[in-house]
Amino acid sequence: MARFFPVLTSLLLATSPLAVQAQEANPTPPQADEHAGMDHASMDHSQMDMSGMDMSAPDMKGMDHSAHAVPASTVSDEPGDAPPPPVPTDFPAERFFAPGRMAASRAAMVKEMKFSTFALQVDQLEFRTGKGGDGFGWEGQAWYGGDIDRIVLASEGEGTFGERAERIELNAYWRHALDPWFNLQLGMRQDFRPDPQRTYALVGIEGLAPYWFELQGQLLVSNKGDVHARGKAGYTQRITQSLVLEPEAEVDFAFQDVPALNVGAGFERLELGARLRYERNRSLAPYVGVNWERKLGGTARIARDAGEGVSGVSAVFGVRAMF
Repeated sequence: MARFFPVLTSLLLATSPLAVQAQEANPTPPQADEHAGMDHASMDHSQMDMSGMDMSAPDMKGMDHSAHAVPASTVSDEPGDAPPPPVPTDFPAERFFAPGRMAASRAAMVKEMKFSTFALQVDQLEFRTGKGGDGFGWEGQAWYGGDIDRIVLASEGEGTFGERAERIELNAYWRHALDPWFNLQLGMRQDFRPDPQRTYALVGIEGLAPYWFELQGQLLVSNKGDVHARGKAGYTQRITQSLVLEPEAEVDFAFQDVPALNVGAGFERLELGARLRYERNRSLAPYVGVNWERKLGGTARIARDAGEGVSGVSAVFGVRAMF
């Protein structure tokens, strides 16, 4: 027993807390790698003889690869021939709003967009009052077709109550989409007022320019050979969900004098207007605004010589309708 006493004493000292703390305070340095000093760059590998080694490809004839077979596709539909998905009968918005309200909203959207159908839209039907007396004005169009091609009948005019209308125009043209933003117009325009009547061949372009400006330009050649041009620009500014401000401008240009129509060469007429519309129901929206007109250039000179006014401003009250 006496000979085992030194061994037990050493084990007890090694496992005591003081010995463990001393070992943690002075950890044993890592053992150096015995190959760290070897420099393989100076070794000559050209003397290595590997001619006795078997470098042939391993024999895999006994291996069974049948378990790796991928089953053939079971899809029978050809690309592009898959049936369309069913028409949805549920609408996510109806999770938050009454189904009846959403159905009315979808019907209103289809009516406004008019993807392929007949539509009648009266942009302006108004009463005008100013220093020159009380009058009226209108502008609207009807069409049949879709987004790519449609037939359009458009009319506009103005006059003073108790007198013959000063201007009555009827346009009939084919409208073809050139791209998602602009359309081509090809057709004719018949002027019933002023006298004498004129029939024009019409070519034009209309569309939505950057920053949401609505533009239209037309070139017209009459049955008497006189050439005219018209340009329109407008902008729709929604102030609230129900209030819409719509400023617009229209200018006419004549390429030559037309004495029969009291028109001089150059710019004939400029019209500026702004209308504030209340669209609680977009099918019938009332509006108020102001309208200013002025004859220009040679046309204004002819009007002065005849004792007529060349400009006028009026307050307007009207409705915009869609059917």
